[in-house]
Amino acid sequence: MVIRSPNRRDALLPTESRQALDWLNFCLAALMTGFGPFVTVYLADRGWAPEDIGLVLTASGLAGLLTQVPAGELIDRVKSKRALVGTATTAVILVVLTYRLWPDFASVFAAAVILGTTGSVIGPGVAAISLGLVGHEALAERLGRNQRFASIGGLTAAAIMGVVGYVLSTRNILLVAAALGFPVLLALFRIRPADIHFGRSCGAPDHHGTDPERASRADLLKDRRLVTFAICLFLFQAANASILPLIGETLAHVEGRWSSLIMSALIVPPQIIVALLAPWAGRTADTWGRRPLLLLGLGVVPIRAGFFAFTADPVLLVAVQVLDGLTGAALGVLTTLVVADLTKGTGRFNLSLGLVGTLSGVGASLSTSISGLVVERSGQTAGFLSVMTVGLLAVAILWVFMPETKPPILQQRPGVR
Repeated sequence: MVIRSPNRRDALLPTESRQALDWLNFCLAALMTGFGPFVTVYLADRGWAPEDIGLVLTASGLAGLLTQVPAGELIDRVKSKRALVGTATTAVILVVLTYRLWPDFASVFAAAVILGTTGSVIGPGVAAISLGLVGHEALAERLGRNQRFASIGGLTAAAIMGVVGYVLSTRNILLVAAALGFPVLLALFRIRPADIHFGRSCGAPDHHGTDPERASRADLLKDRRLVTFAICLFLFQAANASILPLIGETLAHVEGRWSSLIMSALIVPPQIIVALLAPWAGRTADTWGRRPLLLLGLGVVPIRAGFFAFTADPVLLVAVQVLDGLTGAALGVLTTLVVADLTKGTGRFNLSLGLVGTLSGVGASLSTSISGLVVERSGQTAGFLSVMTVGLLAVAILWVFMPETKPPILQQRPGVR
């Protein structure tokens, strides 16, 4: 049943669509967990050379970077966001099956490029569906809920795939990943198309027309707040993406055969923290505002890097790395939320999200290369200190140049998540 408030044009979100969006985030994260480390292990198990694996992963990453902006433009234009996400999910299932059934270089390379492209559609597509379902006023809490279910889904799938790989073989992991794609499609099907407001889903004025009035693309680049935010995320990724690889190098030298177990302990607890704190981050963004949480999330990076520069003690490493969960919860919610704030009424929400995502991806891609050069020339401590410096620069720019983006009057609608 849809209940309308006399003071609002939009309807409260039906329970069925809200719960389906929860499961969509859970199942999508579970599906995408099959890639990354698991694919690397699978290809190595099939006798692939490390340089060929690296080439395939690089091609996938580049495809993702190059398609984020056009994908954002597409998502803004296409009325059926569910169809876009569903098509991309089907492509992911086919990619997994290609890896499993035709593991030759040409097939896997082509599949990896397709995979990178689908990533530019799925994440922003879910963000657009969320905005279209709940509206801007309830977006912060909804994004926190999305992040929680995604974290739980990723952790659950990682555990299942780890057990499958240990008990059976790494080849069966990909079959499990492919099977996880079908619950994604089922969850998408359960979201009612009529509940997704097209105007809201692209940040346009509230109407259901298929071609709403939009701001020019040039106007986006003239918005100092959007440019500042993109620069901060670029610097954040340039710092943050290096931290775990640098820790891995340290552990390999200091801990030897225990390094992989310690690395797991560095990865899992922050994800649990994200699952616990993400809804809090969404609610707090509506009470404190966006800027304090952004400063908190970005500020954790130089703190972690500074600690890691001077200790290799496994207990301290794990304890400090838990703080990464706070960053993940804050940035996981606020990246999309701040872009939605800045593009409300422009009709360019997804295009802007693509621009910000591209810069973030470039920062992450450059991160390990730059820190690796610093380590090679000046040592591990210098590498962490360089990461700390870049992280501090991101915080300083945010502090000086980035204003609060929360709308002056943001009233919560009861019952909407």
